Amino acid sequence: MQEKLKAFERLLTIMDELREKCPWDKKQTIESLRHLTLEETYELSDAIMEKDMLNIKKELGDVLLHIVFYARIASENKDEKAFNITDVINSLCEKLINRHPHIYGDVKVENEQQVKENWEKLKLKEGSSSVLGGVPSSLPSLIKASRIQEKARAVGFDWEKPEQVWEKVQEEIEEFKHEVDSKASKEKIEAEFGDVLFSLINYARSLDINSEDALEKTNKKFIKRFQYLEKKAATSGKQLSEMTLAEMDVYWNEAKKL
Repeated sequence: MQEKLKAFERLLTIMDELREKCPWDKKQTIESLRHLTLEETYELSDAIMEKDMLNIKKELGDVLLHIVFYARIASENKDEKAFNITDVINSLCEKLINRHPHIYGDVKVENEQQVKENWEKLKLKEGSSSVLGGVPSSLPSLIKASRIQEKARAVGFDWEKPEQVWEKVQEEIEEFKHEVDSKASKEKIEAEFGDVLFSLINYARSLDINSEDALEKTNKKFIKRFQYLEKKAATSGKQLSEMTLAEMDVYWNEAKKL
């Protein structure tokens, strides 16, 4: 424990020194750090997807730096809304204790789902006006859809069986196809396509599949295969734009086998 406290104290000391002496660090505000924090979070996500433990450690450090940086800037605030890293940590500790009455109280739970249900009920008691209120509006749409569905499920608003969700997917696909076949307006087709995506994400969730992870793995797979196609085309002295689809398919199928 002493080693952990010493390391954290060292980080706080360095942060104070940088804030006081470094021209770049002195200039930063909570607002100016925002886009950098988003970038660091995505870099951490990439490292996790690659299962690169060395980079995960590095990117976690970058994210931790940002947390400490925000708290240091906030501590300089002279009004009643000022806070420091101690306030951040103590606030987090209190929330974790309050949200886990099955650990720090006498509430009994049987499984993970009951933990989630209690979490959402406690948030409402704490003053949240809606179960969905904690879903950030700036989340990427695919992740947002999944979080909305998870939160709705936590209060019992969900299908009972995966088969029912799949029936909904098929229904939404038929409605989408109907709008396309009838040459409906772009707005109607777009709306139905959104319903198809939402229902597919819901079905994936019912199978315990993370839609964001699944799609990102497919993205990476496509990139790997396409880059193989580019490499093979270059080796044969051709540009992709000069090749027929049938010619490209030969290399694409090779990539799939690899």
